[in-house]
Amino acid sequence: MKKTVFILAAITLVFASANAKDKKNKKDVAPVAPVNVLTNTLDSMSYALGTNVGNGLAKNLKTLPDGKYNQDLFIKGFETALKGDSTLIKTEAVNEFLNKYFQKAKENETQKLKLEGQQFLAANMAKEGVKTTASGLQYQILTPAEGPKPKATDSVTVHYQGFLLDGKKFDSSIDRGQPITFPLNQVIPGWTEGVQLMSVGSKYKFFVPYNLGYGEQGTPNGGPIPGYATLIFEVELLGIKPFVEPAPAAPAKPEAPAKAKTAKSTVKAKSKK
Repeated sequence: MKKTVFILAAITLVFASANAKDKKNKKDVAPVAPVNVLTNTLDSMSYALGTNVGNGLAKNLKTLPDGKYNQDLFIKGFETALKGDSTLIKTEAVNEFLNKYFQKAKENETQKLKLEGQQFLAANMAKEGVKTTASGLQYQILTPAEGPKPKATDSVTVHYQGFLLDGKKFDSSIDRGQPITFPLNQVIPGWTEGVQLMSVGSKYKFFVPYNLGYGEQGTPNGGPIPGYATLIFEVELLGIKPFVEPAPAAPAKPEAPAKAKTAKSTVKAKSKK
């Protein structure tokens, strides 16, 4: 099914490219009335499927590294393979080449994010009101408050928003309309450290280096946070639930041994029958 879908999508691109070239070469030719190819249900389904897959493929192609590819060579490679002709890259080498290409592109992208994060934090630490801890976490107090501060073992209730350096919002309890409660020692290190600086009612802005966030890998399964990403959070502390050490369980009392029946009682029981 996947192969069929890909073929249909590629055919759609072939036809689109061919039509574009044909129009370019025949600017002075009188326009030809479009041919109605939807003469039956099968034709209609085929056209609709091709259009649907073509639209989807066009969107996916935009996710290529830097969104770049050579459409002419893409179409040429497809046509050559479809005809069974000899391709410029051997078929058995195609997957290996693509894997290496995308792996290298991913490494380049993550290194770019790493450098951007380092440059951002270096400039940000010099801004008024921004403080930097020994770990490299940066924070800014937006709304001060006085009072007890949570420990790493406590649970806290917060409202928050999270942003990438390009301003893209990747998470927000405010948008969901529901604050979140969690043990402070079960989140990213930047949060564990940063929220311990806060008192209930305060609001801080945290600038979290990748090593205090989601590390080199980012969020798993294609999540919204890429590897090496420096993150920005706005956090409002709403409540603290101190950790309570559970009381040790009382030792179980040994059961009293059952009394053995005496010979006399056994005899009496028999005599009553």
